[in-house]
Amino acid sequence: MSQVEVTTKNHIMHLHLTRPQKYNALSLEMYGALAESLYRLETDPDLRVAVVSAEGRNFTAGVELDQWAPYFGGGQGWPIDEGRIDPMGVTGPQHSKPIVIAVQGYCFTWGVEMLLNTEIRIAANDTQFQMLEVQRGLFPCGGATFRLPREIGWGNAQRVLLTGDRWSAEDALRWGMVQELTEPGAQIDRALELATSVADAAPLGVQGLLKASRYSLENNRESCARQMFTDLIPIMKSDDAAEGVKSFVERRKAVFTGR
Repeated sequence: MSQVEVTTKNHIMHLHLTRPQKYNALSLEMYGALAESLYRLETDPDLRVAVVSAEGRNFTAGVELDQWAPYFGGGQGWPIDEGRIDPMGVTGPQHSKPIVIAVQGYCFTWGVEMLLNTEIRIAANDTQFQMLEVQRGLFPCGGATFRLPREIGWGNAQRVLLTGDRWSAEDALRWGMVQELTEPGAQIDRALELATSVADAAPLGVQGLLKASRYSLENNRESCARQMFTDLIPIMKSDDAAEGVKSFVERRKAVFTGR
């Protein structure tokens, strides 16, 4: 049985971790399935957004450290070959289509780091987050060291990274790391609702917006403005832009094709 169940419907790819008996610990097989699915998201023009969720009481308790230690110790990082996109967004190209994630119970180590590499985050109110690498003799290598301080502030990030202590769903919401809390069991439906809203929007506009937002994290205002208007030119010439104007004039909901 696959460790990641993949379904597609209405332009949405749903990636569901299916290893609850192992607390959805990240194996090499699970990582490969996620990476290959994200490549499919990237290359399939019919897919516009992904949802990531997990079976069972817990999103994940961490990685299969015995499997991953040789990769980390050898300086290889996350193994990305052709036809894969790193779910952590550390190695190789990043995804260009939005990802919505739904977490519950334990969301430890790589679960936090993949969450930080997504665009919209929904957590059940029983979620517990933890980056416990310093308690295992190493430090996080999936992006938490550079993303978590930016997301929740330097002091908050160092408080949990340096100690390996847990933090709650309420902490994550208060710090801005997640956008909504739900009752346990409702997080996946809410994530799918939000993904539907994204999928209904103009795909080229959504991808352009995500590209511009990422660019702004590492470049100054003048450079961002130049890049933004350059990238806007082909989008304004698209069928979707024409449909947006037409739907506005006709006072109806736009139907976008991604062209």
